[in-house]
Amino acid sequence: MRTQVLIIGGGPSGLLLSQLLHISGISCITLEKHSKEHVLSRIRAGVLEQGTVDLLKKAGVHKRLQKEGFQHDGIFLSSKNNSFRIDFKKLVNKSVTVYGQTELTNDLYNAREKSNGIIFHSVKNVMPCDLKTNKPYVTFKYEGVEKKVFCDFIAGCDGFHGVSRQVIPKKQLKISERIYPFGWLGVLSETPPVNNELIYANHETGFALASMRNRNLSRYYIQTSITDKIEQWDDKNFWLELKKRLPFEASEKLITGPSIEKSIAPLRSFVAEPMKFGSLFLVGDAAHIVPPTGAKGLNLAFSDVHYLFESLKNYYNNEDKNAINKYSDIALNRVWKAIRFSWWMTTTLHKFPGQSSFDQRIQETELEYLKSSTFSQRALAENYVGLPF
Repeated sequence: MRTQVLIIGGGPSGLLLSQLLHISGISCITLEKHSKEHVLSRIRAGVLEQGTVDLLKKAGVHKRLQKEGFQHDGIFLSSKNNSFRIDFKKLVNKSVTVYGQTELTNDLYNAREKSNGIIFHSVKNVMPCDLKTNKPYVTFKYEGVEKKVFCDFIAGCDGFHGVSRQVIPKKQLKISERIYPFGWLGVLSETPPVNNELIYANHETGFALASMRNRNLSRYYIQTSITDKIEQWDDKNFWLELKKRLPFEASEKLITGPSIEKSIAPLRSFVAEPMKFGSLFLVGDAAHIVPPTGAKGLNLAFSDVHYLFESLKNYYNNEDKNAINKYSDIALNRVWKAIRFSWWMTTTLHKFPGQSSFDQRIQETELEYLKSSTFSQRALAENYVGLPF
């Protein structure tokens, strides 16, 4: 087999890239190690930047999002039981859209199936080869049969633990990383959201976030110890702790119910650079991880998709042979700005082990200043709704 672009990873990033390439007449094949059902079962990010929504429009997968997504024009921040609103519309004249990743992935799958896109699911032993030659290829096993696909370029959209970054010699990569000493315990419940916009809460016992997926599906998070186990947190204890951390007016109207999904996720900031090695391009979590505090993970992956798609389109359709060499530098410029913003949100809102009363007062004062400063609010809003692609 041969194709122009071989995509490793059939999650949202790989599917979106394949759809954009298809629209531009560039052939591609996608390899995914899990089944379609497994990919669709992942419960992940639900806050989409305007640039992400615009990119989905370009890919022709925006109709259900526009109909069923929720436009949020701001967020609430709280500390010491006092909350205030960051008004995106007033500050930067933009908004974000809340739309679950499962729904988005399903939309992308439908688009690829309508276009007869080639996706191999449940593949094993994926291995990119000859990346520094002009004849790269990828080997893999599908339904017990060894296969090989020759291509011009390989897009590594296979996540933090995928093979794409692993095949790059370590001496060719610069790794920058910060592992945070806590995790997020997330609960999904079929209950009405406590608020029509997200609430980020700084509390002396730890961070909390009130989010949503739709009018009857809520997503809540609390900061936990990195060593905590799910078994330590039954529903009763989770709701009690969440109520304690949310501002009073929110906790008073919180509707609780049985959790339908519960998980603990570690937090880290991670960047591998450059994001290109020979004919291999790293995309999304394969190259970088951000803590979820700034709602940047999926959006940052999609901005990578945008930059890589534009580079490949210029290479094939405009015969700009240098376009692909610019991808890493352009993508990393935006990546590091998102890394900085997510780090700032995380360090401002979370309680760190050994944190003193001085540290707590600094966090509280930071939020008090943010409440009183239009300039600071505008900077937060500009970053939260997403810097331009």
